[in-house]
Amino acid sequence: MDLRALKSFVVVARTESVTEAANEILISQPALTRQIQALERELRLTLFDRARGRLTLSAAGRELLPQAMDVLAASARFGSVAGYLAAGRLDRIAISTPATTETDIIAPFVATFGPVDPVPSIIDLAGRRDTDALQAGADMVVGGDPRGQGLERLKLCELPVWAYVPADHGWATRDSISLRELSETTILALNPPFRARQILNDAARDEDLVLGHVVECTGPQIAQALAAAGRGVAVLTDDTRFGLHALRIEGDGRPITVTLMAAWSAQHHAATSLHAVASRLREFCEHRYGVSHHHQS
Repeated sequence: MDLRALKSFVVVARTESVTEAANEILISQPALTRQIQALERELRLTLFDRARGRLTLSAAGRELLPQAMDVLAASARFGSVAGYLAAGRLDRIAISTPATTETDIIAPFVATFGPVDPVPSIIDLAGRRDTDALQAGADMVVGGDPRGQGLERLKLCELPVWAYVPADHGWATRDSISLRELSETTILALNPPFRARQILNDAARDEDLVLGHVVECTGPQIAQALAAAGRGVAVLTDDTRFGLHALRIEGDGRPITVTLMAAWSAQHHAATSLHAVASRLREFCEHRYGVSHHHQS
């Protein structure tokens, strides 16, 4: 079906005048009339009632007008998306990331976007591998496993794994604790699929330490709430809440950290644009989270 004829149909329906419609579309009146007649022959329907020099929609025309407008709108969207694809630009971007990274990093980063930046949507990474998240429809993964292979990656920053204690805790006057000290107390941590928990387990294994009593929490807010209630030491990478005090955890003589990465497929049609977004995110992280900053994600 000729989209030009559909456009002519819509404009004539609105103006009720071949003359006005032809002036708006910038074609001759005979050409516009031929388009409408050809469309009516193709559909085997009469679209307009003609009386006193005006054209008014027939019953069939009134029924088909919304459909024609939908087709033209879909065509315009198709052309817009195709243009973005051809230029390697992004109109929308789907980012897969853990919920805590969304709250503490991605959301504040998106708040800096301008009108020409892509519209973001967030997909919970939920412990999945980067490749699985990308195959499920994400354009980019933020916070995934840096050891994964086969993808384009950009290191965003190193984020400490923090031990959070209330202000009246015996460690509240200190800046750091050793992993050995931590292993002898009650630890409030997330489930193993979370990266901070994996890092903690790996560090303990490297030092031949057995972690003491570990209470697995369903989310970082609950872990910090329990720490504020004096039920243990929360071990997380989140921004601090409830007035808790953050301590660096020293393992084998160095701080225990999580490497925050951005990853995407090198075959993505907008791989260059994804790299540019990741680079901006790295600059944002460096500005927002300095080495001495105690509110990490």
